Amino acid sequence: MTLFEALRESHDKQRRLLERLVETEGDSQGRDELFARVKAELENHAGAEERALYVPMMEVDMTQEKARHSVAEHHEIDELIEELEATDYSSPGWLVAARKLQHLVTHHLEEEEHEVFQLAGRAFDEPTKARLADEYRNDMKAREAA
Repeated sequence: MTLFEALRESHDKQRRLLERLVETEGDSQGRDELFARVKAELENHAGAEERALYVPMMEVDMTQEKARHSVAEHHEIDELIEELEATDYSSPGWLVAARKLQHLVTHHLEEEEHEVFQLAGRAFDEPTKARLADEYRNDMKAREAA
């Protein structure tokens, strides 16, 4: 499996979890469990992705700016997660913020899949892509186990 296929797997999982999250209601166990899963998936993925994809991209002139933009979007996502953590589950503002998170993450994933992956695919040779795929998968496993 290539780095980009491994990343897409996590992206698909994030989309499914976020779709389910915005369908939850009020201060419920379901909302709490899903939010915990969304938060963990987004945090684990962003950390592993930054190490395996964005740090190497920042070392290449043609991919540096796109990598910086994507990492900045990861920070925006983190800020929204913090906002959700600070908002009561039963507040109407919670669902508004959750939908905003879904929109931001979806936009970010589409940009990665349609722009970043192509750019990185041209910047890295096959052995580098294989090595980065292994790094990403190992990092994700370690984060999920922690």
